[in-house]
This record gives sequence, structure tokens and C-alpha cells, in this order.
Amino acid sequence: MRRPSKDPSNKLSAESQRLSSIAQAIVQSASRVEERTWERQLDSQLQKLLKTNHQESIDAALNALFKDDLAGYDVLMDGVEAVSESSTMVEQANDGAEVTWQALLVAAPILAWTRFSIGSGTIPADLLSTLSAHFSAHLLAEGTQMAMAPTLYAIDQLPRTHAETYALTHKLAQAAHKGASIKPAVRAPETAPFLADTRYLLVTIVAPVGAPLFRWQEAQHQIDFEKERANALTAWREQATANVARLLPGCGVELLLPEAYYVACREADKAIRPISIRAAVHYLTNTLDLEASDLRAVIAGFGEEAADGQIDEYRVGFTLRQSAEVVYGIVWPLYGQEDEEGTPMEGPGAGGLLPAPLTPINEIIAHLNEAGITHIKRINELYVAEYCDDCGAPLFADPTGELVHAEMPEDTPTGTEHFH
Repeated sequence: MRRPSKDPSNKLSAESQRLSSIAQAIVQSASRVEERTWERQLDSQLQKLLKTNHQESIDAALNALFKDDLAGYDVLMDGVEAVSESSTMVEQANDGAEVTWQALLVAAPILAWTRFSIGSGTIPADLLSTLSAHFSAHLLAEGTQMAMAPTLYAIDQLPRTHAETYALTHKLAQAAHKGASIKPAVRAPETAPFLADTRYLLVTIVAPVGAPLFRWQEAQHQIDFEKERANALTAWREQATANVARLLPGCGVELLLPEAYYVACREADKAIRPISIRAAVHYLTNTLDLEASDLRAVIAGFGEEAADGQIDEYRVGFTLRQSAEVVYGIVWPLYGQEDEEGTPMEGPGAGGLLPAPLTPINEIIAHLNEAGITHIKRINELYVAEYCDDCGAPLFADPTGELVHAEMPEDTPTGTEHFH
């Protein structure tokens, strides 16, 4: 279950009400035939709204369902994500028959960490060509076409709405199908500096409807598709990492498996969190010339409204053992079904055959311990998420529970980068 935008909703428009009703009808369907009939109606309605950039109608329906019908909310969210990251195109073949093509927007996440800065922006033409060749050769099924956007995206440079994602999907799909080049973004927004962050290559894959998109979907690999997925990821890492490193000088990098856009972004968001802790500890121990055991971590939960008890993220502030001053901080956001009790177990382990997963707070503590920090304080109070009025940086709880700005000591060596 994803959480909705925080925008308040008023009385639903006719378009929003129609989306809500169809989503609820899908939940209550008694057969696959009925369910798919409703799904086609939902897809058609979403296509119209996304094509005309009526994002507000979709958001209103999502907000209403989140309050009243979580199952319907999940159905609508799945629908809008699917429609915005995919498309179909109908083409006349030489013999006059119609051929329908399907397209999927895929993100190839890159985890990056550094003591300096993590690059983004336009990808040089030679690197774009090389990365495209490796992507096609090691990940895609035979007979597919693809187009890679000529931009290395930071998270705040990605499409901000489903309508923007829909537009990008269709733009790249047309380029892939026609073999056309794509112009780089005129100017990407500036991105905030972090010690560890995600970067993304965006690709649209095109193939005839019903044909496989990825290597592991091909008939010869279907019985052992998991092994083929792992082999594809290994090959992608082996061939592309050196080229990606040229785009991110001075950074350590790890490539994740390219997948459908929204799934890939969520998986990258989760995977960067422990790296953020390791990067922070490495930065502080080297910059301040001390051992990890000389640091203390203060963990506090934050949400939009403290009254509703929902934790949206944990913030970890770092201090020296003998000081209350927060010198650095990282944010550990929660996604999907994560909460204080941990993500519910699904599948074979749900019946108690496997140990329960770590709660987010215990996972954070485990990564802190692994990085060498054993002096950890948890603040039990739930805070409203607050930010610095001047620079917009998140505020962190100090050992006394007061929210403060993270500031490196005044005698920090000059030339050291200062990150929030």
C-alpha cells in the first residue's frame, strides 16, 4: 500500500467519482472476467485524464479512497501507475494488417555514495550509445526496441506526477519505435547534495503485444527465470559499471536490476537507506578524525501530523559521545506497509515458519551497529516533520529531544563538503 499525497480533498468531481467507483467495483468483482472488464474501463478513464494532464482528478480520487477504502485505493494506485508507465501503439503493416505494440518505461537505478558531490544531467553521446548497447544486449529479449533518455536523473529531477510520467513514457516510446534521437532536458533542476543518493537511467522498451520484453521472459528461460534475472543483473553490472562511474567521478556506485519505473524507484529508495548510514559514518570519522565508537546516534520518528500517530520517516542525528550538538543527520523514510511493527510477512513465511522481519527501528540500529556505532538513543516522542526556514534542511532531535539544525563543528577542516 502506497501513501497518498497530503493535499486535502473536497467534494469529488464526476471524473474522480468515476475512478473511485470503478476501483471499488474491481475489489468486489466475483470473477476474473468481471474484474478485467472493470480494469479496461479504469484504464480507459485514466488514459483520458493523463493525456489531458488532469492529475488533480486522479489525486482527489486517491485521497478519498485512502480515507474510506484502502483496498480500492491500492487498486486505483496500481492502475494509475500501470497506465502512466506503459502504452500501446497500433501500426499498419505492409500487408495492411494492424500490428499493436506495447511499451514500458523502465528505470535503471544507480546507488552512489561519496564525500564530494554526486553528478546528474546530460549523458555524453558516446556514453549514451555504449550504455544503450549494454542494456539491450544483457537485459532485453530478442526483437525489442529501446530508447534511453540522454539524462542521468536525480530523484528530484524525475517526473513529479503520473501525468508527467505518462508524457515521458509516450515520448520515449515513439523514439524507440522510430529509432529517433531524444534531445536532453533544457535544464534539469538543481539537486540537493547528499553523501549517498540514487541516480536513474530511464529507458522505454517496445515490443509487439504479447512478446517478451526482458531476457528472463523468453520461453527458454521461463522455467528458471530467477537464475536468468540474476545472470542479467550480473552482466549489466560487469559491463555498465565502469561507464556509469565516468558519469559519477569520485563516487562509489552499485547498479540495481532495471525494472518497471515505479517498482525500480521504490526498490532504490529502500536500498539507499543503509548506504546513507555507512556513508555518514565514513564521512564523520574521516572528517573529524575519530572512531565510530566516538559517535552517538539519536533516532526519532516524524510524521505529517503527530496527532494521527503515523510515522512517515525516522531521522537519525549524529553527535559526538560527549556532546549534545548534532553534527550530521540522515533521513530513513518508510515505504509501503512499513511501520513501527515492521512490514507484514507475506508468502511461505506468513504462518510463522520464518522469523519475523526486523522493524524499521531495529533495522536502523542494526546498520548503525554494523558501522561501529553502539551508543544509540531513541526519542519516543513523535514529531511533526520540520525543516530549516533558511535552507530547507530537515531538523533532527538532539539527545534532549529538542529539534535542531545539524551543523559541523566550526573547526572542521576547510575544503570539507558540508551536506545535510
